[in-house]
Order: sequence, then structure tokens, then C-alpha cells
Amino acid sequence: MNNHRNARLTPHGRALMVHRVLEEGRSPKSVATDFGVSQRTVYKWLARFRAEGAAGLENRPSRARHLPHKLPEPWVALISRLRRLYRMTALEIAERLHLARSTVAGVLARHGQGRPELLALKAPARRYEHAAPGDLLHLDVKKLARFWRIGHRVTGDRRGACDGAGWDFVHVCVDDHPRLAYVEVLADEKRHTTTGFRVRALRWFRAQGVTAKRVMTDNGPGYVSRLFAKACRMTGLRHIRTRPYTPRTNGKAERFIQTLLREWAYALPTSQRRNADLPRWLHHYNHHRPHGSLHMKAPITRLRLVH
Repeated sequence: MNNHRNARLTPHGRALMVHRVLEEGRSPKSVATDFGVSQRTVYKWLARFRAEGAAGLENRPSRARHLPHKLPEPWVALISRLRRLYRMTALEIAERLHLARSTVAGVLARHGQGRPELLALKAPARRYEHAAPGDLLHLDVKKLARFWRIGHRVTGDRRGACDGAGWDFVHVCVDDHPRLAYVEVLADEKRHTTTGFRVRALRWFRAQGVTAKRVMTDNGPGYVSRLFAKACRMTGLRHIRTRPYTPRTNGKAERFIQTLLREWAYALPTSQRRNADLPRWLHHYNHHRPHGSLHMKAPITRLRLVH
């Protein structure tokens, strides 16, 4: 069995492996075959899980636990301060402190100060939130590859990809205020598809007691089409487009898509099972999943407070 594949198994893949053995009652041999690893690897992660719980499935650093020649923290702080305040190069800092240049360069790299452009102060994130449900709906599309077996996001191995399986287009609509979301998996992102999704999304939100006033989209072909604009005018909906190359403007949709990818899109072994699981996951997200920006409440609870 290929040990290189074993070494690249991700923490999520290890958790899925352990779940199949302990919860589903599968044999270690069959699970090893599913994941393309040896039985020894399955037993190793089972032993770590029993001894340490979920923490035992995480990646462990290859660095030694004890580093006798490690630079003391006060020196590290001084190097970082000289770089940040006086823009000194690694060579200048090394000469000033009588250290090896490689030592100083390593400290700067670990603290994200290696390149001059990284020292520039970043503008604070501009966060906004509309006052009421329906004031602004964020629309976006995520293109996902279809697959019929566990892929590299679980195993860490890109070999044996499901080439030619095609694509799914996940259309999302997120309310800016309660973060309530509506999602469909469709065949493409063309104008008729995006317009049809918008109609069904608004109908779904209306059933939840939310009347939409504005929608925000990027500048994708389906959203800038005459058909989409006509549909917005007919329903009295204002259409706002994001500035080019600024996806953070539509950040709530982008953030929701990241959650969707992590918790739903790659959590099942085939895209067919993934798509069938969407209604269950979406209900969980809207009604039960704690949301950090909502003080760990589910989106539906904020909608109920308004009504």
C-alpha cells in the first residue's frame, strides 16, 4: 500500500474513517480499501482517537518539542520591532544585533514581515448590516465539480480524480440581516437559470414573511443580462452590482459559500448524495446551526424577533 497517500490523509478524512468503523460498524479492512490506505493506518488513527479524542486526529508538527538553540522571545520581539518601526532589512538587523542573517530572516518570515509590502497597514474591514429582513439579498453562484468517489479534499491525494464527471452550479441567496439562506443546485449559470433562481428565491423568502427590496450580485453574465434586469424591474426590486474585482462587497454570500463548502459540499463521498443532502443541511443551517455574527443563534431566530 502506498505510504505517501497514508501520510497525506487530512484530519477530516481521518474523522470520517473513524466514524465508519466505530459508528457504522464497518470493518477496518473495507474502510482501508475505501480510502486507499493500509489497515495499519486505520488502526493507528483508531488508537489515537480512543486515546485523545478528536484532537488525536489533527496534524502534528514535525518540529522537535524541545529546541535548545531557539532564539529567546525578547530577541524575536526586538527583531520584529526593528523591522516594523524602522523598516530595517534582515541584514541590517543581523548586523545591529550580532546575529546570523539567516536567523533574522527566518524570524521575519514566520511573522509575515519578510517582504516590504507585507508591512503596509491594512485598511480596517468595512462591515455593514441592513436594519431589516429583505432590505438586501446577496446572490452568488459557486461552481462545483461532480464526483463519484472520495476525492483529494478528504484523502489529500489528487491522483485518480473523477475527470469528465461535469459540473454543478450552486446558486445561493442570503438575507443580509438574519443571514437566512436559500440554495439550489442547477445545471448552469446562464441568464434564464439565474433569473429563474431569483424568482424562486424571492418566493421562498416571501413564504418566510420577508419581502425583498434590493438584491446584490457580482457582474457575472447571468446577472448583467437584460432578462435579469427586466425581472427585477417587474417586481420593483433594486439591483445592486459589486465593483469589479472586489468580492468582499458581496461578503455575506462569499462567507456563506465557504461554510457551505466546508460543511456540506465535500462532506459526502459522491456529488449525487451531496445534492440529495442539501435540503437537510439547509434546514440545519437556517434553524439550528449557531451563527457567530448572530451571538451564536440560528438565522431563523433573528427573523422571529422581527416578526
